[in-house]
Amino acid sequence: MTTRPRIDIYFLNIASIVATRSTCLRNHVGSVIVKNKRILSTGYNGAPSGMEHCLDIGCVRDLENIPSGTRHEKCRAVHSEQNAIIQAAIHGVSIEGATIYCTHQPCILCAKMIINANIKRVIYRNGYPDEDSLKFLHDASIEVERI
Repeated sequence: MTTRPRIDIYFLNIASIVATRSTCLRNHVGSVIVKNKRILSTGYNGAPSGMEHCLDIGCVRDLENIPSGTRHEKCRAVHSEQNAIIQAAIHGVSIEGATIYCTHQPCILCAKMIINANIKRVIYRNGYPDEDSLKFLHDASIEVERI
């Protein structure tokens, strides 16, 4: 008999499946926004709609040797957390008070969006070299847990 995963692991595993749609050459990242044990929105990292993907044209960050966690503006991808928040907005779904499950720790830009979207909890699996994001989330009284 298999062991039933606890709810946080279940949604983190779904975020990992969402990440398989990523078009980023560096990191495949996925996010799932959940409220009351129901999925409200998902997102993965990739180029904006209608634009060429890094899978097809290469990664400017690799070409310019830009370290992970820096110079976010040089990336053509929209982050998974951003895409999940945007998808909820497009479809008129309130994510206030929700939990976001991420395959990777949110960056500072995503942390700011999470705060302003009134998401109350962040659960992530993999670290990311951006300590400022964790400080922002903590200062905004958002529960953060790495599993």
